[in-house]
Amino acid sequence: MAATLYFDLGSPYVYLAVERLARFDLGDVRLRPVSLGALFKYTGRSSWGLGPDREGGMAEVERRAAEYGLPPVRWPEGWPGNYLRANRACVAAEEAGRLEPFVTTALRLAFVEGADLGGEEAYLEAARLVGLDPEAVRVRIEEQELKDRLREYTDAAHASGVVGVPTVQVGETLFWGDDRLEAAAAAANSSNKGEN
Repeated sequence: MAATLYFDLGSPYVYLAVERLARFDLGDVRLRPVSLGALFKYTGRSSWGLGPDREGGMAEVERRAAEYGLPPVRWPEGWPGNYLRANRACVAAEEAGRLEPFVTTALRLAFVEGADLGGEEAYLEAARLVGLDPEAVRVRIEEQELKDRLREYTDAAHASGVVGVPTVQVGETLFWGDDRLEAAAAAANSSNKGEN
């Protein structure tokens, strides 16, 4: 059974999860971009990065990155920002068959190099680095059909019970948080054995 990883490029916890996916036996994982801002509106929540726990949350991300053997986290100036266009660029990358490398590259630009994915320059650079035409991506993400697809992905995730990112879905079960990858892998293996 394939797993789905719901993500938004603005989340440092998504960076921690994506960097470690290969360490877990999750089989084929489908990456699915969503708008975390829209999920927040649906659930009446907001980003911890804008609240009183901001410093503690940032320290926790940095601690986990070190524990996982990842490079030190560099926080983009102005984080958290508006990542709607960057997440639309994920849909454009998906159309081109380059979603996985685009996501990995964009997250590294953001949380290893400190680039602001809320700005066009950063996500278009990620597109260029994975062999996409930045100008074509810039045009595509403003087209209504693509905007609607990100909205549909987000609405479907919300309907499935997704309230935050990263969330891995295995069958009907949701695992929210980068620290739930092991549990998600166990569930994926259990269901795969049941199918054999």
